[in-house]
Amino acid sequence: MAEIEIRDLVKTYAGASYRATDAVSLTVADGEFVVLVGPSGCGKTTLLRMVAGLEQPDSGSIAIGGKDVTGLPARHRNVSMVFQSYAIFPHMKVRTNIGFGLAMRNTPKAEIAERVARAAEVLELTDYLDRYPAQLSGGQRQRVAVARAIVVDAEVLLMDEPLSNLDALLRLQFRAELKRIVARLGTTTVYVTHDQAEAMSLGDRVAVMRSGRIAQIGPPVDVYDRPSERFVGGFLGAPPMNFLPATVADDGTLAIGAQTLPASDHVASFAGRDILLGVRAENITVGGEGRLAATVDVVEPTGAAVLLTVRVDGHELKVQAPATFRTEPDSVVRLDCPPESLRYYDPETGTALLK
Repeated sequence: MAEIEIRDLVKTYAGASYRATDAVSLTVADGEFVVLVGPSGCGKTTLLRMVAGLEQPDSGSIAIGGKDVTGLPARHRNVSMVFQSYAIFPHMKVRTNIGFGLAMRNTPKAEIAERVARAAEVLELTDYLDRYPAQLSGGQRQRVAVARAIVVDAEVLLMDEPLSNLDALLRLQFRAELKRIVARLGTTTVYVTHDQAEAMSLGDRVAVMRSGRIAQIGPPVDVYDRPSERFVGGFLGAPPMNFLPATVADDGTLAIGAQTLPASDHVASFAGRDILLGVRAENITVGGEGRLAATVDVVEPTGAAVLLTVRVDGHELKVQAPATFRTEPDSVVRLDCPPESLRYYDPETGTALLK
């Protein structure tokens, strides 16, 4: 068993004036793939480094496989880590790079050769074992770094933005490879990224971090579809969730200036209250007899769709229209939002009004 249990982890810097992690608690099940995602400075890398043993917490505890490892150095935790940079030795061939960790543990040479060959097969590096890193592409170098991490058969695999040095196409290709590899290994994995697409596509669960805390954690689709607070909806997604001030009318409809939208039945209890309406760009229909009139500001064809920036009652919205949709800036379009696609937030706290 390689379950990770993190309890009330606090890490401070700058003379205890800055909390990189603020009483973070998280359980990662055996074999689970959890992604930590959030903006720069939210504490995700610090949290990962404390699990690895590269940083010591000020308070709280970390257990791996039921064993408290809070005070143990990294070499005694049986974890492997893949860093943002490849961190492979340029003067060593791929074979030696992959087996380096095993050699440092005085593993017999025959066993090193066997395990390197097995890792190379998993990562499709068998034909490159006798090459130097300079003879490899960026994606191949990153595979070498992953192979070196998995070859030691660690209980936990930790990854700190391992794809950020790859170009967009390589990142997309290697992301799919990485998901296949981790699923095949079944190793408990914690992955750090600031890229929402990576987080959504890779993790069994996604933990969105903000200011040293976990704002929301859950399956990617759930976190994306029902953000627990405005920050989560505004961070996840490209484009992020739209937020529009509205008032719940006495008849349960939503008043946006002089225009109205139907709401779900549960919103009627907030009659007379100002709220913040959340809706994803792909959930807004454009054209026809839509209930909202909007003025087009910007038209951005993206190939698979057309991204519109529009204004409703002076507020900006992003709308994802079909690729065949045609309009021009300054024109008026009609919008509609199915009630089931709307999310409701407190305008002051930003927290969800309905779970």
